[in-house]
Parts: sequence; structure tokens; C-alpha cells
Amino acid sequence: AMIIMMLQEEGKLTYEDSLSKFIPELPYRGITVRHLLTHTSGLPDYQAVMDEHWDKTKVAGNDQIIQYLIALHPEKRFEPGTRYEYSNTGYVLLGSIAEIASGKNFIALCRERIFTPVGMKSTDIRTLEEKASVPNFAKGYIFVPEKSRYIRADSFPSSNYIVWLGNRKGPGRVSSTSSDLLKWDRALYQNTLIKSETLSEAFTPFKLRNDSLSNYGFGWDLDQHKTLGRKIWHTGSNPGYSTRIVRFIDVDKTYILLSNNAYPGITRLDRALDSLLGIRVTTSVH
Repeated sequence: AMIIMMLQEEGKLTYEDSLSKFIPELPYRGITVRHLLTHTSGLPDYQAVMDEHWDKTKVAGNDQIIQYLIALHPEKRFEPGTRYEYSNTGYVLLGSIAEIASGKNFIALCRERIFTPVGMKSTDIRTLEEKASVPNFAKGYIFVPEKSRYIRADSFPSSNYIVWLGNRKGPGRVSSTSSDLLKWDRALYQNTLIKSETLSEAFTPFKLRNDSLSNYGFGWDLDQHKTLGRKIWHTGSNPGYSTRIVRFIDVDKTYILLSNNAYPGITRLDRALDSLLGIRVTTSVH
């Protein structure tokens, strides 16, 4: 989403540009860049399509995913702009749109335009081989009750998609650290990457066709805390991992949760931190 906002500032695309402008072969009409950013496109799930039809001895990337969507053209789930439904397909297509609009590889864009300027030295979009070469990389684990112990997540068949979809760009695949994510948080306050008025659109809910609000902006869930004001947040997950970044932008408070054991209680921990932070900030104000 940040890369798309950068390209919009530079006049290389607009939020109202149609998906067809960039990838005309796709059989989906009436979808804009804004719909993709806000998960209101109605696009079908690319992973389900690839899971059913892709030769899993090969590794797929965006080009192959798009080719399969063109060839098989599964039906839209709903008309664009009529409702919100989280769509990794939309972010695959945004990654490809970014490459078409900029003329650069999406991973290179992220490195050159975000990770390096912000000083995120431990952050990257890595292949499995590159992850394995990082000496302090936290492997993902899943607790198996029958064995009363944690097992490496990549030993389960359900994790295999991270291999055969290992070249996808756009929906995730970023590996990072809490300290780097705090640098990312700071950069969003300091207009390091884009203008404040551009960023404000990322924190603005999308108005659906029935005039209700979706409470999702550009790559961020949007909420209102009873004492802390605007809550801008997102989750992340992969087999064996569960993550959160939660930003209260009216009071400049952030917390980051990174779990490499798919901790089932992370939502409870999230709520407890929300409550605790609300008490602390309210007390300090008084």
C-alpha cells in the first residue's frame, strides 16, 4: 500500500485507475486500484485456485497467479465497492501494478523506497533459502497436543503453500523485527516516505455503495479506542507465526507483537495491552 501511495504521489497511477488499465487480460471489470487497496474488489481467492490447479513441484509467482486467473476466470464474489472482504488476491495484483507503473521489481522497490531509507536493516522480502541463511531467524512452530510439544511449522503439509507460492509479491512475505517495525512506525509520523495528506487517505475508511463504512483504509484496519482515539492496526500470519502492530496515532503510542509459535492467546494479549495502555495514558494525562 505504501508503494502504491508513493507512485500515486509521483503521478504514475491514480487510485481511480482501473485494474484493466494495467492488466487488461484479466476478466474482471469495474475494479479500481482503490478497491484493491481497501479489499472491496470482490476478487476470488487466488490461493484456492492455485491449490486446485497448480503443479506444486514448481514455484509460482505473480505472473503465474495472474495467468491462472485469466485462464480459469473464477467468478467474482461480489460487485466491486459493495462490501469488504479481505483479499490477498488484490494485493498480489497491487504488487504487479506497482511493477508495471514503476518499471521496477516490487522487491527492489520495497528495498529502495522503504527498507533502506527507514533504516530497517533486518527487514526484507526473502526467499526460503534467504531466510535459512539468516543466523537469528525465528522459525515458526505449532503446538501439537497429542505430542505435548511444539513442532516446526514447515513440517506440516498445510504449510507447503509457502513453498509452491514462494515467489508471490504483494500479500505478505515480509520478515522483520520489532525494532525495525518501530522504525517503520516512526517514519509514518515523520513524513519520511510520503506527504501527510497522502498518508491520511490510508487511515480513512472506504465508503461502500450503500454509504456504510468498511473500517479499512489502505493496508490498515481502522478502529476507535474509547480513551486513546484512532487505532490503526494490522495482523500478520504464516504457518507457525502470529503478529500484530497496533498504533494509536492521536497519542503516539504503539505496540508490536511477534510470535513464532502461533500463540492462540495473542488476541487476548492484544486486548489486555489495549486496556493497559488506555489506563496508563489516561492516568498520565490527569
